[in-house]
Amino acid sequence: MTHKKIVALVVLVVTIIVIYTQITLFVIPPIGAIPEGKTVVITRMNKTEFIDSPDAMCQRIQGGVNLLCRGMVMGAVVDQATILARLPYSAWLYSISTGGKIYDR
Repeated sequence: MTHKKIVALVVLVVTIIVIYTQITLFVIPPIGAIPEGKTVVITRMNKTEFIDSPDAMCQRIQGGVNLLCRGMVMGAVVDQATILARLPYSAWLYSISTGGKIYDR
C-alpha cells in the first residue's frame, strides 16, 4: 500500500472509533407526545449506548418499561445531551436498541 492509502485508512479507523464512542443514535418510538417517533443523533451520555432508546434505557435501569420512566429518560436526554441531528423514526434501529423487544405505547 502507498503512504497515502495507509494514512487514509488510519484516519478512517480513528473517525469510526470516535463516532462509535462519542455519538448516540437515540430512537424515540411513536408514543402519545410524539406520534410519528424520532431518531436523534446526540452526544454520548454516561448511560447511553451507540444505538439506544428510552425503552432500552428503562429496561437496563429499572428492569421494565413504563410511561413515567420513558418521560424521565427523554427529559434527561433533551436537557443534558447536545442534539446534532434530527432524523425520521427507524423501527430497525429501535429493534436493535431493545434487543428485538417491542413495547406498547
